[in-house]
Amino acid sequence: MNLDDLLCVGITDNILLSSTIGRNKNLIPREVIGAVIAGTAALVDELNRHGVGIILTGGETADVGDLVRTIIVDSTVAAQVPRSDVIDNANIRGGDVIVALSSSGRATYEEGYNSGIGSNGLTAARHDTFKHSLAKEFPESFDPMMAEELVYSGKVGLEDPIEIEGFGTIPAGKLLLSPTRTYGPIVQKIFAAGLRQQIHGMVHCSGGAQTKVLHFVDGVHVIKDNLMKTAPVFRVIQANSGTPWEEMYKVFNMGHRLEFYTNQEAASKIIDISKTFGVDAQIIGRVEALPGKKKVTIKSEHGVFEYGS
Repeated sequence: MNLDDLLCVGITDNILLSSTIGRNKNLIPREVIGAVIAGTAALVDELNRHGVGIILTGGETADVGDLVRTIIVDSTVAAQVPRSDVIDNANIRGGDVIVALSSSGRATYEEGYNSGIGSNGLTAARHDTFKHSLAKEFPESFDPMMAEELVYSGKVGLEDPIEIEGFGTIPAGKLLLSPTRTYGPIVQKIFAAGLRQQIHGMVHCSGGAQTKVLHFVDGVHVIKDNLMKTAPVFRVIQANSGTPWEEMYKVFNMGHRLEFYTNQEAASKIIDISKTFGVDAQIIGRVEALPGKKKVTIKSEHGVFEYGS
């Protein structure tokens, strides 16, 4: 499980974290490994300052040039929580409202603007967006077995400026390199406010994006008809890839990455807490009973889309 998946079942303390780094030593020097380890330690220190209790347990570094073209970092987290405190998405029910926390902008605990790209669909995003010239400049950055016409097939350069309202222009390459936002500090404060028992479900919109809730529910219709505005990075990706918007919502979070399924009163409190961290939040939809089926309907600025059975 990753950190935010642990948060979604109700764990914010006594979390053990270890990392395994595999590298191609001919391309990745020790200084890069040092920066990765230091960055991990800095993140853990920051989260601990916000009440998210994480303990670094060490890790391993391996030189595996035959297997890894550049570098891969795998983190493993583990924790225990009383069964009574577990947030079980099977409890999502008709009558719930859905509170979404924005994936873009700048949280008080972030160093700069976050595009909201998250950690899903990145291979498609970079190859569909950036210019083919990158293939010659960075041949180690893609699988040589890929069809040439699919390698960096977009029209955007790494340094091309993208206008972001309130933040000026940001290079396109930096947008796609935005770190995946953790909601740890916000979730910890929500639980500390005594709202745990009023939360019927939490969904981290990673694999499956806006349809991920379908993995956890049955007998309900999840209606998202008041979505946040599509973040600029996803507009850039769609414009270059030509991916249908219906598919975009299955691959990318499109503007919010964490959902709470709860009642109206708790929803207002969650929104207020999130905004104290500079993270926009709003009620984006509701849940209706749908016996024997499960379904997600998205009513967006790009159209109406239905998923499920």
